[in-house]
Amino acid sequence: MIGRRWIPRRSLHLQLTLLYAVPFLITGVVLLAIPLLGTEETAPADPAAGPGSGGQRHLDGQLTTSAVSIVALVVVSVALGWFVAGRFLHPLRTITATARDISATNLHRRLGRTGLHDEFTELAETLDDLFERLESSFDAQRYFVANASHELRTPLTAERTVLQVALADPGATTDTLRAACHEVLALGEQQERLIGALLTLAEGQQPPHVRAAVDLADMATEAYASRWPEAERRGLTVEAQTGPAPVSGDPALIERLVTNLIDNAVRHNTAGGWIRIVTESADDRSVIRVANSGPVIPPAELETLFQPFRQLGGRRTRQGHGLGLAIVRAIATSHGASITARPQPAGGLDIEVDFPAARHQPAIPEI
Repeated sequence: MIGRRWIPRRSLHLQLTLLYAVPFLITGVVLLAIPLLGTEETAPADPAAGPGSGGQRHLDGQLTTSAVSIVALVVVSVALGWFVAGRFLHPLRTITATARDISATNLHRRLGRTGLHDEFTELAETLDDLFERLESSFDAQRYFVANASHELRTPLTAERTVLQVALADPGATTDTLRAACHEVLALGEQQERLIGALLTLAEGQQPPHVRAAVDLADMATEAYASRWPEAERRGLTVEAQTGPAPVSGDPALIERLVTNLIDNAVRHNTAGGWIRIVTESADDRSVIRVANSGPVIPPAELETLFQPFRQLGGRRTRQGHGLGLAIVRAIATSHGASITARPQPAGGLDIEVDFPAARHQPAIPEI
């Protein structure tokens, strides 16, 4: 590494200069050499002529002229190549300087067009798209951090308030203190659920560390069975068509995806509404589809439902923190699945998650 540090860096400007100059120089040398070769072939052979004869002097003059011409060609070709390469690389230098300034100071700025619609313009447009995605990602990250901080701080503030009120009450009894402790425990459980959801979201954004064959039908049946009391209390009608749907992935994360879909259908529904759960497999794909009635969802707000801490209309409810569908998207993306969400015309949501079907590995014969 120390020895290579002293090797000069061959810039693209220098490489293009040589690329332009060398062919021009070789062509010039060949054109100058042709007359000399013709002169040597046609010169008469006169053994009696001395070295100072007129033919020899003419040949020496041509050699001198050719040498001077070659030197001039070297200078002209290098200068011309350097100029042409510089003109060619000028848009690239502009793009590089502007991109460096954007990345260091202001992501709102864009490169725009660089002149003619050529490869440099396509490069600028590609970088503009990259900067736009980076800006959106940073904005989403700031929004996520701010909301996560708020959600984590709210139960802590409430716990502190409950404890302060209980301690400041001079007539506090065992029952009132016990009630305060139960309230603090409930707030702690709320905070624990939030932290668990955040950890699941972070884990779901990574490629699965464990892969095993699971069936979406079994997971959907178990998830709904555990939510049946709440669905029955709200008078929801459920239609389930759970055909075999084998997939491969992290069983815990896929189970969380299925659970969140059914939780979303139960919680964000209307009294006396309906839920439809379908699992099926076809054409090397396994699908789980959960549709439900509920409030009308404007198409413009559909994308926000899959972002962390976002709920319909910007409303915050006690039915969750707005992480359920964000976790579903993260887990689906990490497992190579696609999500299709469609608002119901009469209200509610229809979500379909399309997984690559699990491929059955051939059994290894016993030896």
